[in-house]
Amino acid sequence: MPDAEPTIRYTIHAGKPVVEIGGNWTVLSLRGVRQKAARALEAAGTARAARVVDASGIGRLDTAGALEILLLAGGGPDTEVKTREKGHADLFEVVQKNMGESMPERHMDWLSHWLEEVGRNAVDLYRQALSLLAFFGEILVVFVEACVQPRRFRINVVVRQMYEVWIRALVIVGILCFLIGVVIAYQGIQQLRQFGAETFAVEAVGISMFRELGVLLTAIIVAGRSGSAFTAQIGTMQVNQEVDAMRTIGLNPIEWLVMPRIMALVISMPLLAFWGNMTGLLGGAVACTIYLDFTFVQFFDRLRDTVGAWHFYTGMIKAPVFGLVIATIGCFEGLQVRGSAESVGQLTTRSVVESIFCVIVLDAVFSIIFLLANV
Repeated sequence: MPDAEPTIRYTIHAGKPVVEIGGNWTVLSLRGVRQKAARALEAAGTARAARVVDASGIGRLDTAGALEILLLAGGGPDTEVKTREKGHADLFEVVQKNMGESMPERHMDWLSHWLEEVGRNAVDLYRQALSLLAFFGEILVVFVEACVQPRRFRINVVVRQMYEVWIRALVIVGILCFLIGVVIAYQGIQQLRQFGAETFAVEAVGISMFRELGVLLTAIIVAGRSGSAFTAQIGTMQVNQEVDAMRTIGLNPIEWLVMPRIMALVISMPLLAFWGNMTGLLGGAVACTIYLDFTFVQFFDRLRDTVGAWHFYTGMIKAPVFGLVIATIGCFEGLQVRGSAESVGQLTTRSVVESIFCVIVLDAVFSIIFLLANV
């Protein structure tokens, strides 16, 4: 009976309920067998499943079929199984000995569930931080080795990456910072006018753009644009096993994929931040000419006289650090991709979130350091 479907029939032999099993009972033939068993039990008019199994009519049998038969018969250690072949009997014996009770479902209250989630997330964050630090150490080692042999820097690749992360980002950075400059000037004028000090909106625009908003907004745009691109590019190479192929032929992915992107972003971030500062000041100047009857010359003359150069330098100091963090996280998450395109999407999202979080934390740290240094 090599092609027979599984059959089930409940009968009474010698006053005992017996389930007669026939056909093939393999993993590929078990679909719908539970419904067959329910109908057979209902047709027999028996209130409970049988404890005796007559399996002499079985053709082919595997462990999945044996387990299903035992479950239909109650599955206890006292279930008696009659077979025609010794191999079937041995298989039933092995399955029956290894059957165990299912683990009881855990019921947790909301507080226990919340604490478990917090603990799991804390452990994941700790492991992620350790992995990121180890990755940064690898990058540092490769950088030092490249300093000894400068040709390993691959300047042509760095320039190509700079075109992607710098030149092609000028428009979006410029538009956003221009609009932010307009908003800061307008809000400053409206609030300061209550005290007759609306001309101080020039200082508000200059200091806020130089020290904080110019570099911070630029970093957020770069994290969402270039950091995510780094993760997606390297992650796709991971899925296609290109990174494994590089390692197989003796190429270091840190040197060939990661270092050029980090160098490009570290160099490009101050240039983008400078561009963002200038467009933000331009937006503030436009707003002041409209609401204060300033000319552009008056705006920039007052800006030069009242806003010191150190405010500009504080933002420029942050820019390469932000670029280093964004590029490192983007490349790190790209190398963590495993298996599928879904993983690429998940880790690209994580890359952007982690980059923006780290940038904001670092900005707060820089602010505290500059405050303590009284600059």
